[in-house]
Amino acid sequence: MEAADTEKGNYSKVELAMSAGSANVYALFFILPIMLVYMVAYLLAWPEQFSAGNLRVLATTYKTWLMLSPFIMLGVFIVGAVVHEMLHGFTWAVFCKRGLKSIKYGVYWAMLTPYCHCREVLPLRPYILGGIMPGLVMGLLPAIVGLAWGNILVYLFGLFFSIAAGGDLLVLWMLRHQKKEDLVQDHPDKIGCYVLVKNK
Repeated sequence: MEAADTEKGNYSKVELAMSAGSANVYALFFILPIMLVYMVAYLLAWPEQFSAGNLRVLATTYKTWLMLSPFIMLGVFIVGAVVHEMLHGFTWAVFCKRGLKSIKYGVYWAMLTPYCHCREVLPLRPYILGGIMPGLVMGLLPAIVGLAWGNILVYLFGLFFSIAAGGDLLVLWMLRHQKKEDLVQDHPDKIGCYVLVKNK
């Protein structure tokens, strides 16, 4: 533990982070329950869609669509990954003194993964809000809409981007024991953050 001075006083700085490789493994503890809950929920809400006849129609329809539109699917995933990171950045920027100037975007080329990094120290709740925003907007919300409409394509979109938020959920899980008065500094190199706890 090391001392860290901020504008608001003297703090102790603790690292809560792990490598991207380790994070991908631990994220499975969130991804697998998400998949199970989502699939069971849709099956219970729309069982008639999974009759033998409907499954054949769905399989033929989506197989044809995928064969005709692989680049559209790839584009959705790529654009979705970019929007995911932008949602992090835009949300955090609302609480930053320098706004979007404090947000850095980039790509981990070794894993072909875009990232968003906030350079400013934030209070715990705004940091959590920015962390969870992509999962809510791109994951949970489309899943609810798809479930309500019985539209499996929209629902699968929500499922995919809920799974994509597994790493974000891991970081929020790391912060589960922190107090609302703690400050959070996004980690520049790893998956996670530094927590600044005010010294008593």
